[in-house]
Amino acid sequence: MTTDLTDAGLARSVALEAGALLQEIRARGTIAGAAMGAAGDREANMLIIDRLRAERPDDFILSEESLDDRSRCAAQRVWIVDPLDGTREYAEGLDDWAVHIGLAIDGVPRVGAVAVPARDAVFATDDPARPWAPPGEPLRIVVSRSRAPDIARRVGVAMGATMVPMGSAGAKAMAVVDGRADAYLHDGGQYEWDNCAPAAVAIAAGLHASRIDGSPLVYNCVDPLLPDLLICRPELAASILEALAAARD
Repeated sequence: MTTDLTDAGLARSVALEAGALLQEIRARGTIAGAAMGAAGDREANMLIIDRLRAERPDDFILSEESLDDRSRCAAQRVWIVDPLDGTREYAEGLDDWAVHIGLAIDGVPRVGAVAVPARDAVFATDDPARPWAPPGEPLRIVVSRSRAPDIARRVGVAMGATMVPMGSAGAKAMAVVDGRADAYLHDGGQYEWDNCAPAAVAIAAGLHASRIDGSPLVYNCVDPLLPDLLICRPELAASILEALAAARD
């Protein structure tokens, strides 16, 4: 039976529930390391799929942890989820992991929630707009802790920026949303579930979100590979995209 939750309210609710489950799995103390990461991926995915199917039975779901039903490609509404973004960070006891619940409508990231449970935080597209503080000096670009892309380093050098290493894609994107960083730049290795919900939340917060060539982010593609991403303060978008173009030449 469905409830009267809005799409954004549902995304927030499911992200919070999955985050609480992941915290509970950690607290059990019965497994650790890779086994705990695998259990977290599996159990959170089951919860998310069950909740979304119960609340939105006519919608399709694309999850990192489930088999891909390609009939979704003809659907208008597709939930794109990552039950545990940052499995390594979760398994290592760090706090920069996240739960992504995104909804693409006609390929556009319209609705989303990103929970960062270890920081007791959740960000969603129904949050009020945030007042922007001045950008950091120097510019702060958040990048992957384990595999920062070379292009980010080159852009950082060109713009005199500081690189801020962090774990999951959701945690990095939300660092821009809450003002702890000015930009998140990634090139290589992501899929739609890595960035759909973060992009939806970032756009709703008034940030710029695009591919690194400035083209729009498009979701529910046959191939879910979506390897590059720029999320940044809107006033920085033009200069970062210019630096990216120069770095690729």
